[in-house]
Amino acid sequence: MEENLEQAIGIRIRKLRQERGLTLDELAEASGVSRAMISRIERAEASPTASLLARICAALGRSLSAFFAEDGHQVSPLARRQEQQVWRAETGYLRRAVSAPGTASAVDIVEVEFPPGARVSFPPHAASHGMTQHVWLFDGEMEMTTGEAVYRLRPGDCLFMPVGEGHVFHNPGNAPARYCVVLDRGSR
Repeated sequence: MEENLEQAIGIRIRKLRQERGLTLDELAEASGVSRAMISRIERAEASPTASLLARICAALGRSLSAFFAEDGHQVSPLARRQEQQVWRAETGYLRRAVSAPGTASAVDIVEVEFPPGARVSFPPHAASHGMTQHVWLFDGEMEMTTGEAVYRLRPGDCLFMPVGEGHVFHNPGNAPARYCVVLDRGSR
């Protein structure tokens, strides 16, 4: 199943890149991800990290939720749990697209399970400017860095931050952290 998802991710990136008339070199420059890595992901020879995939998606003008939304499916305002797209990165990061895909909403809701000790860095990226997010922690603990500020989140805490300025997600605890990301893509 995971192999099929990796192939689907590669096919989707290639399709979106070609729809936008971008070469591998142009996507590499726009995303800050090497041409070789994008090529390997498109051929399902490499599994992208959450950070890499987010950078590629931003360069393609998509959020991760919009990227995982399936084209051609009838849009429904209801997203049943068993039908929500789930992606597990090699690091154990588990991402569930909770909000219904393909709606007119500029907001995506994502549930994340983040392994103990894990750290993911999202460098500043121009394609993500104008996007904002709320990170609402349910279980565990998270250390969030945005700009020069570092915040320690405990269950029930919610942190607002701009997406394009770069940030770091870190779980300093010994247990998985579970949180919700409410991403506002703005008027893109």
